Amino acid sequence: MAPAKSASPGADSLAREAFETDALEYVDSLYRTALRLTRVPSDADDLVQDTYLKAFRAADSFTAGTNIRAWLFTILHNAARNRARGRSRDTVTVDSDVVDHAAEVPQFGLSGRVDDPETLLLKNALAPEIQAAVDELPDAFREAVWLRDVEEFSYAEIAGMLSIPVGTVMSRISRGRRMLFGRLQHLRPVNA
Repeated sequence: MAPAKSASPGADSLAREAFETDALEYVDSLYRTALRLTRVPSDADDLVQDTYLKAFRAADSFTAGTNIRAWLFTILHNAARNRARGRSRDTVTVDSDVVDHAAEVPQFGLSGRVDDPETLLLKNALAPEIQAAVDELPDAFREAVWLRDVEEFSYAEIAGMLSIPVGTVMSRISRGRRMLFGRLQHLRPVNA
């Protein structure tokens, strides 16, 4: 049985345009999360681009009226996992001179990327000590804490994105927050 066609070819075009407009609202949020996942601006750019490519190709399978943001983040996390699997199979060669030189270069501003106002606001909102503490968390905890506390997804949405049980999400967030608290204890004022 062939799928039913819409009454008007223009209706499909309008629906597609609305989908694309809605999806592109989250590019900055997806980039911030991709950067937390990859820790490399150019890799984050590639990951977001892959996410949108997959999303636009699968636009017909998206159910209008559902949570497009969570759908996009699920695609992002699946793409990140697939990239990580692929890279773990790659052969790695190391040039010690390059590694030594890279260790001497400051970590900020490597990509030459001009930060947008939202990114600048986020950088200014998170004190360097907090940013560093979040970045030091193991990947699984950093990812869960970031999605809950910064991106404000529900536990169920995060579980769907990461393909793990809700209980695991709750555990990772709780443990991640405790790790952050421990790393940031030195910032608390001492009572006299």
